[in-house]
Amino acid sequence: MSKSLPPQPPLDSELDAEIDAAATPNESAQPKSQQDVTVNLPMNWNYEATVSQIEEIIDLIERGDLDLADVFDQFSTAVQQLRHCEAFLNRQQQQVDLLIETLLDEPDSQG
Repeated sequence: MSKSLPPQPPLDSELDAEIDAAATPNESAQPKSQQDVTVNLPMNWNYEATVSQIEEIIDLIERGDLDLADVFDQFSTAVQQLRHCEAFLNRQQQQVDLLIETLLDEPDSQG
């Protein structure tokens, strides 16, 4: 007699959305002017601290000590933190681009 696997519970809608987002083409392939940078960073947000938290999550997952549900929770947290990092870096790049454009547009001050 063969055992059948129990039915798998459906994924929650947040995880479904993240899976769908991962399956869609990467927005960074678009020019920066067309990207929608609408992620609001939390108060007192820090890039370096967030990267450190992401690295800790990766270590936790790689050790294999977590239950599967916890792996999905940690993965979801890491994805959100990566979105914050990407939004921050995109904003910083836009500022650098604007500064460079301003410098290039200035008339030559040397006579």
